[in-house]
Formats: sequence, C-alpha cells, structure tokens
Amino acid sequence: MQRVTASLRDLAATLPAGTKLPSSRRLVSDLGVGPVTVQRAIDVLVADGTVATRPGAGTFVARASRTQTVDTDWQRVALGASPVRTEGVLASLAIPSQDVLDMSRGYLDLSLQPSSRLSAAMARAARRPEAWTTPPLQGMPELRTWFAQQLGADRDDVLISPGGQGALSTVLRSIVPAGSPVLVAVPSYPGAIALLRSAGLVPIPVPTDTDGVRPELLERAFEQTGSRVLYLQPTYANPDGHVLAAERRRPVLEIAARAGAFIVEDDFARWLSHGPTPPPSLLRDDTDGRVITVNSLSKAAGPSLRVGCIVARGPVAQRITGLAVVDHLIVSRPLQEAAVELVTGAGWNAHLRSLSAALGARATRLSTALSRELPDWSFVRPRGGFSTWVRLPRGTDDVELARRALTRGLAVGPGRHFVVAEEDAAYLRLCFAAIPEQHIDAAVRILADSL
Repeated sequence: MQRVTASLRDLAATLPAGTKLPSSRRLVSDLGVGPVTVQRAIDVLVADGTVATRPGAGTFVARASRTQTVDTDWQRVALGASPVRTEGVLASLAIPSQDVLDMSRGYLDLSLQPSSRLSAAMARAARRPEAWTTPPLQGMPELRTWFAQQLGADRDDVLISPGGQGALSTVLRSIVPAGSPVLVAVPSYPGAIALLRSAGLVPIPVPTDTDGVRPELLERAFEQTGSRVLYLQPTYANPDGHVLAAERRRPVLEIAARAGAFIVEDDFARWLSHGPTPPPSLLRDDTDGRVITVNSLSKAAGPSLRVGCIVARGPVAQRITGLAVVDHLIVSRPLQEAAVELVTGAGWNAHLRSLSAALGARATRLSTALSRELPDWSFVRPRGGFSTWVRLPRGTDDVELARRALTRGLAVGPGRHFVVAEEDAAYLRLCFAAIPEQHIDAAVRILADSL
C-alpha cells in the first residue's frame, strides 16, 4: 500500500487543484493492485489533505488551504525562557519512517503487543452500561486491587493514574517545591529528567553500577544537597536494565531514612523480565511510608493503554491524590475497565511468558551481534527491560554516530539524553523491543558501518 500511496501522491502533485483523479477501476489496472489497496491509499491521502472525495463524483486533488499569516514574534518576549525541557523525550517518541529500523523507542512492536486481547477487552468494556459514567475518584476498585496484589500493597493505598509519566509528574511536584534538589540514579529515564527540570526542580546525579545505585555515593549526595527525594528505578532500569542488588536494598532505605527523604520508585518494567521472576518492589521492604511506587501497563501491553498507578501511604497520599485531581480529574473509565479485562483474563500470564521469552531472545541476539561486529564497544547484557546500554570507544560522538546511523536506515538513542551532568564517555541506548529479532544483525552492521 505504501507504493500505491506514494504513486497517487506524486500524481496529485502534478495536477492542478480540483482535477479529478482516474477512476478506482483505472487505478487498479494501472497500478496492478486490488481495489481494497487503492481505497486504503485514497483514505490515507484524504486524511492528510492531499485529495478530497465527493460521493458519486469521484476523487479530486484538494485545494491548498489558505491561512492568514500571523506575526507571533511578540510571543518570544512575553514567554521568556522556556521551563519546558524535552531533551530525549521527543526523540524516544518519534516514529521512524517505514524504511528505518527502530532501535530508538522503548515500546513493544506490534508482534509483541497483545493487540487482539486489548481490542476484545476494550470492546467489552465500552459496551457496559456504566462505561461512560464517572469512575471512583481513586480508580476502579477491581483495578486497584489487582495493582495492590502485584506490588504488595493495600488497595486503599493505590491511586489509578493515566500512565506512568503523568503519575511521576504528579508525585514529584507533590512532595517538594520548585527549586528543590532531587537525586536521580543515573543513567536514567529522559522523561523523568525532563519533567524535573520543567517543574523547576534540580536533578542531582548519583552514579550506578551493575548492582544499582551506589550507597556510599547516595549518602554523600544526601549530605551535600539536603535533598528530600530520590528518584530510582530498582527493577530493570532504563536505559541499562540493571537491578538493585538485594544487599543494597536495605542500605538505600536506611540512607533515605537518615536524610528524612522519600524514594520515588519507578517500577515501569516489572513485567519485562527476561527470565526469572523479577525482585519484589522496593515498597515491600518499606516500613514507614518512605517509598512511593509508580507502575504502568503501557510498556507490557501497548503505548496507548495509558493506565498506571501510584502507591503511597500516609499524609503524602492525600497530597498526591489532591494534585492528581487538579491535574486530570479522573482516568478514563473505559480504559480502566479494559485494563481490568486484560490483566485478569486467562491470557495475561501467557502473554507475559511469551513477552519474557521474546525480549530475552532479542537481548541475546543483540549481545551476540555487538560482540561480533563491534568488539571495542562495552556493555552488560540486561536481565530485563527493553534496551542495552553501550559504552562507545573514547572520542566517539554519540549524537553524530546516531545521525550517521539514521542516514543509513537505523534509529538509535544518543546516550546524552539519559544523563544529568558530564560523563567520562559517550553511550548509545539500543532498544530491542520495537525491532524484529531477525533484523537485529542488520541493525548492528549499520552501526559498524556508521563509525
């Protein structure tokens, strides 16, 4: 269909506005495709404004829309410096063209998403008589119960949120005022770094290794900054997939306790294990309401299933709930109902097992290809998650390398999007969730050719 769409777009570009295109029968004959393909291509061109259809008359080249030229330069003065920082976020959401291999986005490709189950769950949810009514303020009881069981919490402590990003924004803005320092275990999720800066908070890097955040550096960071918040991804962290080691969990909690600080646990990858059962949430070790956990279904099911949760205990829960209501009032009831259908259905656990095997196979294949084609690059094969964090040879420019790879048909994530301050080396994040396993070898060859 892409070829047919491109052909029709090229044809329309050569004709004056208002010119009628050949009939569908003629296009079927000229292009050598079926009528359904032609109709789908025309639908695409109608959607982007290239052509317009008139019932009973045919398809015509659309007239260019004319908009009044507006001088908006005054806005630059009125707005001043922008508090919104989107480095890394827009790049991780951008959808590459069809001819580009995608190793930049941390979402599952269609082959890994439970699309049929999602569609069936949404259809059943939408048919319920109460589907379009106002849901309970904290979320559907069935969904809160399910999240509570998965994370080791009480249902009353669970608040349903519109995905993980919105939940992190609400939580972080709830507990500290603008201008406050927030410790961030790095490398880290660009969306969290961006929202901290956009909220006027100051991210302070705390280095990690293969066993997670380093306790001795964490303690020093609390002492030097007076921070009251640590942002942490203890399970299959983005971008390097590390897991906070069992022997570090208690020290991290104790260090935060001495500092009188909260720990915001971003548990986004709980369902993305490559094999063994993932470790329990850090919340389960917390005895004084210090850990606030954010979880989401978007990574394990599909990016448009914007359903997640916040688990918080004590007075902070009331503050978070209050800001959540101000931010977004409620979470779509049909989406909540569909999420309940999905995760409590018979196929959910089977989907997770299949997903675990597929992600593990892709991670292994990527590791093998990197070792073979780029032996000077260093990395640790992740135990979970959707990406491999690769350290580049000294002197390599990550942004320039990513640009060269894109010109050759491969999208990757420059490492500087995942750090807060200066680094002693350059890195790339290579996502394997959105690229079919059989294309990984070709993607690594493109990287080798791009050096």
